[in-house]
Amino acid sequence: MRQLTEEETKVVFEKLAGYIGRNITYLVDNKENPHVFRLQKDRVYYVPEHVAKLATSIARPNLMSVGICLGKFTKTGKFRLHITSLTVLASHAKYKIWIKPNGEMPFLYGNHVLKAHVGKMSDDIPEHAGVIIFAMNDTPLGFGVSAKSTSESRNLPPTSIVAFRQADIGEYLRDEDTLFT
Repeated sequence: MRQLTEEETKVVFEKLAGYIGRNITYLVDNKENPHVFRLQKDRVYYVPEHVAKLATSIARPNLMSVGICLGKFTKTGKFRLHITSLTVLASHAKYKIWIKPNGEMPFLYGNHVLKAHVGKMSDDIPEHAGVIIFAMNDTPLGFGVSAKSTSESRNLPPTSIVAFRQADIGEYLRDEDTLFT
């Protein structure tokens, strides 16, 4: 487990900023409970600082995971967020969409968010911005990218896509057969 390089940090922060904007400072500058970013086998973890210090006593091949896995670097150097980062993203989200109960199951089955399923949404969402998808009871369900801005989506027909799904909590069940083989 090692610290992120300058270039890796820049790539991770750019991806996170797409979802949480300037709230990224809350992840980095938390004085009461300081956290750090660590890299282990191409995966980036968000770890409490005291746990990161304790983890240095474990050999790298023996260390499986520590903290919250935010995502991983691809072979081409791009950073992909994992669904495990949802708790961090949801607590600091800049743009939010709440979907009605009749839209939860289609979303959790891997479909995009349709206009008919939107219960409410943030007022100032621009087009192609990172959004966090919530159930009406404020349970985070996943994240994606807005297809249209808030003002444009108000005039769309009910079958139009409002947000493109990137990850949802239903992935755990859909990918179960590939996880254990």
